[in-house]
Amino acid sequence: MPKHELVGAGAGEQQIAGTRRLTAVEFQGLATVPAAVEWFANLDNPRTRRAYQGDIQDFCQFVGLHTPEQFRDVTRAHVLAWRSALEGKALSGASIRRKLAALASLFDHLLERNAVAGGNPVHGVKRPKIDSNEGKTPALGDHQAKALLDAPDPSSIKGQRDRAILAVLLYHGLRREEAAQLRVEDIQERRGIQHLHIRGKGGKIRYVPLHPSSAVRIHAYLEASGHHREQAKAPLFMPLRGPQTGEGISAAGIYALVGQYAKAAGIAVAGLGVHGLRATAATNALEHEADIAKVQAWLGHANISTTKLYDRRDSRPEDSPTFKVRY
Repeated sequence: MPKHELVGAGAGEQQIAGTRRLTAVEFQGLATVPAAVEWFANLDNPRTRRAYQGDIQDFCQFVGLHTPEQFRDVTRAHVLAWRSALEGKALSGASIRRKLAALASLFDHLLERNAVAGGNPVHGVKRPKIDSNEGKTPALGDHQAKALLDAPDPSSIKGQRDRAILAVLLYHGLRREEAAQLRVEDIQERRGIQHLHIRGKGGKIRYVPLHPSSAVRIHAYLEASGHHREQAKAPLFMPLRGPQTGEGISAAGIYALVGQYAKAAGIAVAGLGVHGLRATAATNALEHEADIAKVQAWLGHANISTTKLYDRRDSRPEDSPTFKVRY
């Protein structure tokens, strides 16, 4: 067994490490263990893919895994020892949770392929709590959101496109990759209401009702650009510079766009990016009494604990006792 098998493990965990081996019949019934690269290829988000690759490499180095077949030897004790080592490095709770999520996802994939047996060794391993009840992603105030929405010049096609992009982000809480992947045909009518057909993380599809203000901006942009008349599968938001390849504006382009208009609107919020607009949309919806479970589905969160990071209702500055003081 790898030399790090019981690093950080107690007596109770040693017993876990000694779980029974596969019988010869069970072993013969297993499929070949696929290389982790196959699992990586199924991760659509390039940033998630890069992060997860680093996480799995870190685990393999810690445990001493060199071949795919050695994943069959991994036990819950290995995972507990790795978690203990990560905590010893003073990593944030969020980083450790992500690393454990990456490993759990890989083992789910191996189990689905019948490449390992005995269950997922990450399941049941407690994950550290998030450092605070409130997420670190900054959210804009209502006046700042309005200023940002009005920052692009509506007299140009670029300005109309950018006004539509900012509306999609601030009224629907989309990730930048989700906004970049939108096509003209993704504006769909369902039960008499226009919706956005969104391709989320992990290929998950969700439908979000189109906000009236977004609808006005999107349709004004499409009428001005005219590209929606060519084909329904065309990207919704087209780049306006460089060679016309038929590809839509990139996620990086949307990120740069947000920074550009935030600066133009005089919004100086440290760490503000597209995710900050997502946090703004979620916070605003919750403050206006949206049900948190519905906000979870709206944002495409797999776990409601992630959605709760955007729930700032208990920490609104305008509700502070400071503003109740009277002399």
